[in-house]
Amino acid sequence: MDESGESGRPRSDGAEGTRPGGTAGSSEQPPPAEDTPEKAARPPRDEPDLPAAAGRPKPTGPRPQAPTEPATTTPAPAERERAPYGPGERKKAPVPPKARKGPGGGLLMGRPFGVPVYVAPSWFLVAALITWVFGAQLDRVLPELGGTRYLVSLFFAVAFYASVLVHELAHTVAALRFKLPVRRIQLQFFGGVSEIEKESETPGREFVLAFVGPLLSLVLAGVFYAGMRLVEPGTVPGVLLAGLMISNLIVAAFNLLPGLPLDGGRMLRAVVWKITGKPMSGTVAAAWVGRALAISVLIGLPLLNQSGALGGEAQDIGGMDTVTDALLAAILAAIIWTGAGNSLRMARLREHLPELRARTLTRRAVPVESGTPLSEALRRANDAGARALVVVDPDGDPMAVVREAAIVSVPQHRRPWVTVSGLAQDITEGMRVSAELSGEELLDTLRATPATEYLVVEDSGEIYGVLSAADVERAFVKAMARPS
Repeated sequence: MDESGESGRPRSDGAEGTRPGGTAGSSEQPPPAEDTPEKAARPPRDEPDLPAAAGRPKPTGPRPQAPTEPATTTPAPAERERAPYGPGERKKAPVPPKARKGPGGGLLMGRPFGVPVYVAPSWFLVAALITWVFGAQLDRVLPELGGTRYLVSLFFAVAFYASVLVHELAHTVAALRFKLPVRRIQLQFFGGVSEIEKESETPGREFVLAFVGPLLSLVLAGVFYAGMRLVEPGTVPGVLLAGLMISNLIVAAFNLLPGLPLDGGRMLRAVVWKITGKPMSGTVAAAWVGRALAISVLIGLPLLNQSGALGGEAQDIGGMDTVTDALLAAILAAIIWTGAGNSLRMARLREHLPELRARTLTRRAVPVESGTPLSEALRRANDAGARALVVVDPDGDPMAVVREAAIVSVPQHRRPWVTVSGLAQDITEGMRVSAELSGEELLDTLRATPATEYLVVEDSGEIYGVLSAADVERAFVKAMARPS
């Protein structure tokens, strides 16, 4: 069973503007603005010096960059053909982006235990292949069936994948029992996948979570064996029960092989984790065993089939059977090799996720009222050493966040005539982020409400600053590039 899911990287909605730089304000004299001094909501950070504007002394100490654009910029594509704003004109607030749809992955079959089960399109290909192969075997065992043997073979294919679903449901129930969210179950070409979104907290739970799948397959094999003893051999029920018993034994044995992404690999990972105390060491060991296993399958499976060691007759090397065996071995080896590599990448991701903290990634922000001209707002931000703007009501409560891409798209000569309210996105509940969030919890919060900027607040409700999805993405890529 693979434990997969999403890369975890937050999405950034809308066009991402050029990172602001240069001096604040405009060459034109802005309209009169309020004289009320407004302090910047400030995360204490060490940031590069902001170039001082002409005629104004350079601030001392490390100061963040103000949210202005260079002298020559190209508007973002989404903003390029917009008519310029005249005095008094206001742009409608953008509609908050819709939350991401739930996971897909094929035909939805149901939601046992609240987890969606999908059948991938590739399943229909393997079902047809099983029907054809098993039908040929039935022709030798029960020749009197005639063409009906393909209906029996199709029933066998469906029953076999129902057994695979039971195997995956065992993983799912164990994960839910340990309070680990399961994104979905997917039945596909070479079996099934339960996508568990979080890591087990202890090696013991990891071992149990991996072992219950093969255990249920062994239990099913025993049930089919008991049923086989109750019917006459050489009949349709007897042949079906024998085939399902052998299939479940193969599924259990294959999944117990000690290499990721198989269940046996996760069991090996749990053992190494327990011995070393480091989950990453367990992942590395199990992943490299998985890669060695992939090479063994690629070379050994065709040789075993040719020698008759897997129960068939010994065959000469060459011909269509050899090509089929080699192709099957190559597909299996590729799946195991890729799964082992993905397990390593996911482990490295989880290892570096705690480095992503909302408090350290947040930009300092200044509160401005909705009617404030953009040039005046940028001047205040520059004076306060801030890199973001928050629109507040007369009582000082935050209403919207001014989008960086929208600021960049406004030419400097228009900034005295454009108010910040026309460039802001209303703050929805999902756009309020606690300054204490970090790691997976932070990414889950951003994924739940996709946006370009988020308002970061203290537990007391005080404005801490603005978090840019682009900053989080850059920090995510930087963390992933660091060696483990």
